[in-house]
Amino acid sequence: MAESNDVVFVDGVRTPFGRAGDKGMYWQTRADDLVVKAMKGLLERNPSLPPERIDDVAIAATTQQGDQGLTLGRTTALLAGLPQSVPGYAIDRMCAGAMTSVTSVAGGIAFGAYDVALAGGVEHMGRHPMGFAADPNPRFAAEKLVSGEALNMGNTAERIHDRFPQLTKERSDRYALRSQQKLAAAYDAGQIQPDLVPVAIKTDQGWGLATRDEAPRPETTMEGLAGLRTPFRPHGRVTAGNSSGLNDGATVSLMASGAAAKEFGLTPKMRLVSFAFAGVEPEIMGIGPVPSTEKALRKAGLSIDDIGLFELNEAFAVQVLSLLDHFGIDDDDPRVNPWGGAIAVGHPLASSGVRLMIQLARQFEQHPEVRYGLTAMCIGLGQGGSVIWENPHYSKKAARA
Repeated sequence: MAESNDVVFVDGVRTPFGRAGDKGMYWQTRADDLVVKAMKGLLERNPSLPPERIDDVAIAATTQQGDQGLTLGRTTALLAGLPQSVPGYAIDRMCAGAMTSVTSVAGGIAFGAYDVALAGGVEHMGRHPMGFAADPNPRFAAEKLVSGEALNMGNTAERIHDRFPQLTKERSDRYALRSQQKLAAAYDAGQIQPDLVPVAIKTDQGWGLATRDEAPRPETTMEGLAGLRTPFRPHGRVTAGNSSGLNDGATVSLMASGAAAKEFGLTPKMRLVSFAFAGVEPEIMGIGPVPSTEKALRKAGLSIDDIGLFELNEAFAVQVLSLLDHFGIDDDDPRVNPWGGAIAVGHPLASSGVRLMIQLARQFEQHPEVRYGLTAMCIGLGQGGSVIWENPHYSKKAARA
């Protein structure tokens, strides 16, 4: 049996995230071209890696049709100019697509089947709305296996509010406001821009260049959030303001064994410690990261107190709050999403897992006192995914300071 190899996150980039729909900046841009742009940008940042040594390419999409179909990992690798000897495949785990791309290739690296792999995801929700043309098996309804509401993510968020009355709309709105404020501050400090790959875009006004995320609303106020309608039920608590939006964008990461990183002169930004996925009731899918995080911590031999930085996907504010409450973490704990999250930056479904990793890796560089970090997210149809990472910049001296 092969010995387990160290698995490292070498680097990751993403396109700016756009608003979905005909008013969004990527309306006339193909989904696969977004992946290709991110992939080329990543390889340009790591010129010491021979492209022919990439063992596989895993690219995720939730709605695998049209320009998001046709085995994305292989087609985008060819379009990006990788040698024909480099294989690729596609993955679908809804919102955790890119996260699963990473953990999938990580398993191959740990086993010794791969030395280096690319992993990421894309979603063009303007062209391919979530669940478009899906045909759920009639047994789901006939045998009452899953409530019809489980297929609507907003309804599942309302159900978390129902189950946990302490998770009020006011708390969700306040969390959402802080997400907007933190992202704006991170942009002002130049924290987000280094990992963005500019994308040429065509609009009715002509050609332009996408260099920033399109979704942020730094002008958000509590008064404005309080007045938003609740589209999923009358007098509900979930609004467009305390949820992630509909977005377009792509992410790609470079994963390797520790030995391969050394061979090619690559500097790892994180080491993978453990990961876990877990299932929950589809009707309250947002609590999924709770059992997946417990599972990942158990596999790593760690406790929640060992985690010094959290990057949690903000599909809905209430979903993040449910995890924080479970683990006894304050709503405004500075370790949680210090540069904001999906409520502000956007959530192009299958791409978001790697965005979390990109931000955590950048934060690790600035926090040598932190040894472990967590990336976690809820997943449609009742799942959660969590990955625990170790900071290569960790210093015991800094931790004691």
